[in-house]
Amino acid sequence: MRYDLKEMLYGVKNTLVDAIFPPVCPVCGGLLGYDSGKRERICRECIQKVKCIKEPYCIKCGKQLDSETDEYCYDCKRKKHSYDRGVAVYLYTDAVKQSIYRFKYKNKREYASFYAHEAADRYGGLIAQWGIEVIIPVPMFSAKQRHRGYNQAELLACELGKRLNIPVNTEILIRSKKTTPMKELNDIERRKNVENAFNIQINVVEYKKILLVDDIYTTGATVDQCSKVLKQYGAEEVYFLCLSIGKGF
Repeated sequence: MRYDLKEMLYGVKNTLVDAIFPPVCPVCGGLLGYDSGKRERICRECIQKVKCIKEPYCIKCGKQLDSETDEYCYDCKRKKHSYDRGVAVYLYTDAVKQSIYRFKYKNKREYASFYAHEAADRYGGLIAQWGIEVIIPVPMFSAKQRHRGYNQAELLACELGKRLNIPVNTEILIRSKKTTPMKELNDIERRKNVENAFNIQINVVEYKKILLVDDIYTTGATVDQCSKVLKQYGAEEVYFLCLSIGKGF
C-alpha cells in the first residue's frame, strides 16, 4: 500500500512539473503537445526531419549503407578498428546536428532522456545480445568539463543505463590529454589528436564486455583509442553506441 501511494505521489509530482514546465521538442525547441492523452516526445513536424539509421548499415560501425549487397562501409573496409562493433541512432542531418549542438553547448541536458529512450527502443535487444556488463561514457578533459558543467556523453549513458538496467561507470576511463575539437581536423589529424589521450584510473578492468557511449561518430578515432586502452587493461569486447554517425572521410 505504501509503495502504491509513493508511486501515485510521484506521478502527481511529475504531472504538476509537466504542467508548470512543459517539455520542449529536442529538435526545434518548441513546446510539445499531446498525442492520445500523452505528452509527445518530439513534435510532429520534426519527426519528418529526424532520420534514423536503418538497414542496410555497416556491420562494424553502424553507418548507413547505400547498397544491400555491402556489409561494410568504405571506412571500415580500409581501416582496422579496436572496437568490436557499434551502432548509431540517427543520420547526421541538419536537424540532428542542431539538436546535438544545443544538447552539448546550450545546457539542454533534458534532451538526454529523449535520446536514451530512442536508443533503447532501437538497440536494447541488440545490446542485451552483446552481454554488456557496464556502460562507460567517452570522457571529457577535466578542465573542459568543469567549464561546460557537464559531459553530454555521461548524461546519455546514465539515462540509457536506467532504461536497460545496466550499471554506468564514469571512474574507469579518463581523458588525460587536452585535445583539439575533432570538427576542426581531417582523418589523419583526428587519429593523431587522440593518440595517448585516454587512460584508466585502475590497473585492471573488471568488466569484460563494455559499451562506450558518445554523441557523434565520424571516423571512429576517439572510440578506437578508448577501446584500445580498455582492452590493454583487461576488457575482452568493447562496443559503442552513439547518437549520430557522420559520413567519415
